[in-house]
Amino acid sequence: MRKLLFVLTTLCSLSSFSQSKDFKISGTILAEEDNSPLEAATVYLEKVKDSSLVTYTISDKNGSFQLEDQTSEGSLNLLVSYVGYQSIKQNIQLDKKVIDLGDIKLKVSSNALEEVLIKTSAPVTIKKDTLEFNVKSFKTKKDATVEDLLKQLPGVEIDEEGKIKVNGKEVNQILVNGKPFFGNDPSITTKNLTKEIIEKIQVVDTKTKSEAFTGEEGSNQNKTINLTIKEENNKGVFGRVAAGAGTDKRYEFAGMFNRFDNDQRFSVLLGGNNINSPGFSFGEIEKMFGGNGSRSWNSNGSFSINGRQFGGGQGITTSRLAGANFADNYGETLEASADYFYSGSKSENETSSQRETILSDSRFFSNSNSRSENNTDSHTANAEFEIEIDTTFMINVRPRFSFSNSNTDYVSYDETLDQELNLTNQSNLSSFVESKANTFANEISATKKFGVKGAFLRLNIDNSFNRNLSDDFINSITEVYGDSPQTIIRDQFTDGDNKSSNIATDLEYRLPIKAKEFFLRFGYEFEYNKDKNRQSTFDFNNTTNNYDAFNQALSTDFEYTDLRNAPGLELSYRKEKWSARIGADYVLRTLKNQDGLRPQFNVERDFKALELNSSFRYSFSKKSSAFIGYNLRNRPPSLRQLQAFEDVSNPLNTVVGNPNLEPTNQHSIYANFNSYNWQEKSGFFMYSSISVDRNAVVSRTTIDPETLTRTTTYDNVNGNKSGYFGFSFRKRVKLDSLQSIRLRVGSWGNFSENVNYNNNVQYSSKVLGVTPELGVDYVYNNIFEIKPRYRVSFTNNKFDIDAFEDRNFTSHNLAINTAFFLPKGLEYRNDINYNYNPNVADGFQKDAWFWNASISYSVLKDQGLLTLKVYDLLNQNTNARRTATLDYIQDTQSTVLKQYFMLNFSWKFNSLGAKGESGDGGMYFLD
Repeated sequence: MRKLLFVLTTLCSLSSFSQSKDFKISGTILAEEDNSPLEAATVYLEKVKDSSLVTYTISDKNGSFQLEDQTSEGSLNLLVSYVGYQSIKQNIQLDKKVIDLGDIKLKVSSNALEEVLIKTSAPVTIKKDTLEFNVKSFKTKKDATVEDLLKQLPGVEIDEEGKIKVNGKEVNQILVNGKPFFGNDPSITTKNLTKEIIEKIQVVDTKTKSEAFTGEEGSNQNKTINLTIKEENNKGVFGRVAAGAGTDKRYEFAGMFNRFDNDQRFSVLLGGNNINSPGFSFGEIEKMFGGNGSRSWNSNGSFSINGRQFGGGQGITTSRLAGANFADNYGETLEASADYFYSGSKSENETSSQRETILSDSRFFSNSNSRSENNTDSHTANAEFEIEIDTTFMINVRPRFSFSNSNTDYVSYDETLDQELNLTNQSNLSSFVESKANTFANEISATKKFGVKGAFLRLNIDNSFNRNLSDDFINSITEVYGDSPQTIIRDQFTDGDNKSSNIATDLEYRLPIKAKEFFLRFGYEFEYNKDKNRQSTFDFNNTTNNYDAFNQALSTDFEYTDLRNAPGLELSYRKEKWSARIGADYVLRTLKNQDGLRPQFNVERDFKALELNSSFRYSFSKKSSAFIGYNLRNRPPSLRQLQAFEDVSNPLNTVVGNPNLEPTNQHSIYANFNSYNWQEKSGFFMYSSISVDRNAVVSRTTIDPETLTRTTTYDNVNGNKSGYFGFSFRKRVKLDSLQSIRLRVGSWGNFSENVNYNNNVQYSSKVLGVTPELGVDYVYNNIFEIKPRYRVSFTNNKFDIDAFEDRNFTSHNLAINTAFFLPKGLEYRNDINYNYNPNVADGFQKDAWFWNASISYSVLKDQGLLTLKVYDLLNQNTNARRTATLDYIQDTQSTVLKQYFMLNFSWKFNSLGAKGESGDGGMYFLD
């Protein structure tokens, strides 16, 4: 660390010897025809000798701009561009520090197809509903991916999991020339396409194909990024292959091949590793955490990333992946695309946990140790056909298929102790589960436009068919102690067959009351979902030496149906600066369950409810806007919660449904505000949401004081509230021509107030969690960058019952990322994380340093990259964590990947037109 601080101090001191001089250039952009101010005109400065960007800004609502920076140049070229007007170019002599250019008037372009007089590319262009960045204007590190490029753009943030936000709004779709690239997985696009083939990056509100066709507003909460490829780069092949081997038998390999031929695209990829990466990695240090993309864990140990199933689970995972993607246009009426993925994994994990459960009059303790092995193979195929019959009629079809096969071997030991630490029950369990799942789904959307005022008729039909077959062998021994001790032994086989079929239709007609502004929408939704759930359990028969003794108590044979009808109306108004909508649906719903084994528990319930939705959006200027929305939703209880039969599959917890439950009405409000100040290079975003539930469905558990066995049912309560909030502030500061910093300040949190039951005693709890964060990115020219970040999390739990103690939890995280860009393609990177959790129970690791490092060297004329990386340099990796809920506190720790060293080689190839020039290492401008 001392060496790092010394290098940083030395580099900072070098800046004092630079001959840069300060300048401040201001002026006002006006339309020549009427002298009206032009808001969001792009004003930028370029070097005379090579046209490289020095700085830029956007004019405000008064047309005013100010450019403030440092340079060693004697003069610079000033350029001004605005959509629909002729651009201008002017040489500025930097003979004084402050320069006022006064009024700069732009002429309307005489040719609508030629918006600029001078062939220049503004770094940023703000159109009506599109924010566009010119890739050439932004510096990136050598061999940068699209993700590296996005990190340099104003208002764009990418977190540790790879999630992208633009001005605080999440990006949920990335397109290449307007088409999906490997489905809807943004990580494959951003992490594996290189920036050298990209010309423009466009950011718009996310819209469906039908919404884009009709000109409707898109989602205000999500953004879509479209990467446009240079015309000369849209024909040829490009790709990359990589392989690595390391200590402790660690390995990885990956390959990607792409063939672009104008509208036609074909891509294939494959990969594999045993380092907990999703199965597709080129060995970069950013992928060493295995946390790319949106990840969710499933109860069977498998996991999915951005919606794709990878199997495996927590612990150490060996992954493999192969896929292909195809897209093409057929004439002027049909666009087609398809993709296929195979993914598989094998994972091993051991977990230990300690839980303290708090009752209204006592408490008890649970200890658990488990081990699991999981193997999963899955196949998915998707296609999309966009058929534009004519300019008024479009059909979109999206079929999807999936198949998966998995097996899980699981063993566990659990014990429960009372308040005096006396053993009350214990269990040993081993199981082996094999399952096969098949899914077919299809979405059809047909849209017909009428006239030019905005009228249209749309029909959406979604249907899906799913089947899951499973074989479950279980062997368990449960000991219950006390005055009436008992031993429960199970040696069983369960044959499972679950089927579901779903269809949903949505018919809507939009009637324009005022052309392209004021609309009345009529709609009707119909949904029919049918699930068949059969679990046939057989005890082992010692006489026949086979599993043939049917156990009705542990078997199920249900047929669920969920029928929903919802007619509705909506009014919407849309102006240039604001838009509003208000709508209502009247929902009629029938839930029905037929029990093939216990007909006395059949259930049929009818529900009627009014649902509301409304929103208001206002744009203060081209750089800031606000949004607020209110919704009323009606959620019926699940059929399992309504069933009155006793589920005794868990010998320590019997579950009984409540057929008298009422549906939950949820009122929710969401609001956000975002602003990016182009003059100051700063952005601010804030958001908040609150939901209030009436008749919320909660669990109601009664615990036997002697054996600590549980009986659980469900009840309705009022008063449940929850919400979340946050803000972020980002600012870029250019210290001089060599140094710059980016300040990141933010905080996010959540709160809840819940009414619940503890051993038949009703109580309420309040939970508040807040996590402030501070980060600073420092970049010194093309040599060095350091990005420290610190966050601390505070959680406060309060209860209105004397038996529960109010509790506070605190955890700390410090991250430091550094990079050195040395001559001749040498690059050295460090990712350092420190976690400290003082509240973890004794016996669990409270703190740890986690340090990853890599050094890479470019070879073969920058087409090859040799990388040596080390994972967990200090060998302290841990995943100990504490979880606090309404009535328990739990500490867990499980298997983690340990230290290894790996040597990796990657090679890229590219025949797409003109290439980006790469200079002599470090950072450079794209050409």
